[in-house]
Amino acid sequence: MTSSQQRAMVRISAAEFREIGKPAANKYGAKKTVLDGIRFDSQAEARYYAELQTRAKAGEVYEVELQPRFSLTINGELVGSYRADFQFYDATQKRMRVVDVKGVETRDFKIKKKLMRAIHKIDVEVVK
Repeated sequence: MTSSQQRAMVRISAAEFREIGKPAANKYGAKKTVLDGIRFDSQAEARYYAELQTRAKAGEVYEVELQPRFSLTINGELVGSYRADFQFYDATQKRMRVVDVKGVETRDFKIKKKLMRAIHKIDVEVVK
């Protein structure tokens, strides 16, 4: 190894090396959680799913769908898509509901929520 190659080398400790391989923490502090073999993006989302399962057993909700995807098409052109956390029929309210569990409502989410209302006439509900 030449002296210029030796100078270009950077030495790091074993602890620093281990840190490099770790996945980045979620920007908003959400912790991925597994419940019933399903991986959720946050503990709050997993809790909401557990609540839906309890309500489904009681006959209060039907047709629970996880991660439903909606196309956002304007004037025949696909401009994007939106993926909600849950969609289900609420028998107590007698209507279909689209729910997103959010700790923080990002700018992108706010835009997509408005697009869902304008395009599909669906009011996305936010659960904190």
